[in-house]
Amino acid sequence: MISVTEAKKIISENVSSLEPVTLSLQESAGLILAENIYATTDIPAFPQSSMDGYAFSFEGWKQHKKLKISGEVAAGSNENFTLAPENAVRIFTGAAVPDGADTVIMQEKTKTENGELIIEDEALQQGTSVRPKGSEIKAGALAMEKEDVLSPAAIGFLAGMGITEVKVYANPSISIIITGNELQQPGESLQHGQVYESNSFALKAVLKQLQFDNIQILYATDKSEIITDTLKKGMQQSDVVLLTGGISVGDYDFVLQAATECGVTKLFHKIKQRPGKPLYFGKKQNKLVFGLPGNPSSVLTCFYQYVIPVLEKLSKRKIGLTTIKGPLAKAFQKNTGLTHFLKGFYNGKTVVPLDAQESYRLSSFAKANCLIQIDEDITSLKEGELVDVYLLP
Repeated sequence: MISVTEAKKIISENVSSLEPVTLSLQESAGLILAENIYATTDIPAFPQSSMDGYAFSFEGWKQHKKLKISGEVAAGSNENFTLAPENAVRIFTGAAVPDGADTVIMQEKTKTENGELIIEDEALQQGTSVRPKGSEIKAGALAMEKEDVLSPAAIGFLAGMGITEVKVYANPSISIIITGNELQQPGESLQHGQVYESNSFALKAVLKQLQFDNIQILYATDKSEIITDTLKKGMQQSDVVLLTGGISVGDYDFVLQAATECGVTKLFHKIKQRPGKPLYFGKKQNKLVFGLPGNPSSVLTCFYQYVIPVLEKLSKRKIGLTTIKGPLAKAFQKNTGLTHFLKGFYNGKTVVPLDAQESYRLSSFAKANCLIQIDEDITSLKEGELVDVYLLP
């Protein structure tokens, strides 16, 4: 067995980002840019009104005071003309300010008499309510940098420049293989010796929560050749394969054998931790394989601690758990030798280890908002002592 620290180091050293791909802007939301993007045109491409009102020459108004209203310009109009200094034009939000005009007055601060505009704002300044050409971004300027996040605002920003596709680090595709003869689907009648299968539901839910959508669920009974064939299929269709169950040392645990037969190089198997001691991690070229223990609490704990860092490195997205130091609400004791990950609840001040810590029990995990790490060499902690706390998403 290796330590938790060693396991995380091995993962970090053997995983790198996926090759960039070109996707449509709509498909790229939430992903990480793999290139710098430069503006191809000024935005806005013309001086633009930010108000419904009247456009005019500021110096012309100072000279003439009353301006003749000589037409209107609506948003989207491609009419191009030069406005005389003694004239004003009715204009609407988003419309191009005509040549000869440099200021827009909102309609609420005007009145009209006999086709003439009277401005009732002596504090008005030249350039008011006009968005200058290129004020958002100039042609050739750096719009977004490589490894920026494509947030909703970023998607809108790029679309506003006319961009339709970008090069990004894509999310990995993921296969979840559920092994076990004892498993029954929820909604079906349980036979003696059966349990309802829940691991695929929990794993798919947390992947969806982290915005990973390319997920396949596969099932395999406890037969060596079936698990091997299913693993081959998972590796063919996905970047990451998560197997649950069958990774310990029982007579029906065939995952390790299947991984070997599929040409997967074992990077580690068994960690000095509880829960999740039998965890397996291997690699074949750019395909990554996790053998997760079958117990539901072990599955989620190992996912949070080891699979999330892999998904983070593959996609370059910042999805890792936030880690803080928190004081224990009550004393805790354990034997030396294993790092414990306890299901806990952090109330903003102290962290409480919950009851029902056994690896098969999800009732406490369903109430937990954090995992508490108690290192392998620690045997006792007093109330108030600081511990590492991983805040769950």
